[in-house]
Amino acid sequence: MTKPIYVLNGPNLNLLGTREPEIYGHDTLDDIRDALLERVDGRTLEFRQTNSEGELVDWVQEASRDGAAIILNAGAYTHTSIALHDALRACTVPVIEVHLSNPAAREAFRQTNYVAPAATATIAGLGPRGYHVALDAAIRMTA
Repeated sequence: MTKPIYVLNGPNLNLLGTREPEIYGHDTLDDIRDALLERVDGRTLEFRQTNSEGELVDWVQEASRDGAAIILNAGAYTHTSIALHDALRACTVPVIEVHLSNPAAREAFRQTNYVAPAATATIAGLGPRGYHVALDAAIRMTA
């Protein structure tokens, strides 16, 4: 049996569709999940969201052990979490970082990124489409 691809989402992504739609768009996290499930091509997805840093770290560790790849939108933890960075550095599977917006073109505090140095690839600024690109890449990387 093929291992699942983990799609892990961090804080406030449960508010997609209503939180700053001019930046993040109108699609909800459920919309993104449903669109990915249509594209998964026979693979299994573990799609999760948490506002808890510790839970996200636990899921990264689980995905490294039990998954084929990780698609990660760490939200604000991208810019603050050394614990998440350390968990990602220990990963044995590809990690694709996704951002709906382009953090490099935003506020100064978003310029610090603890995820990118531990990620296989980064996709930013494509809105929800970035998840599709990440899924295609994860499938190719783990075929």
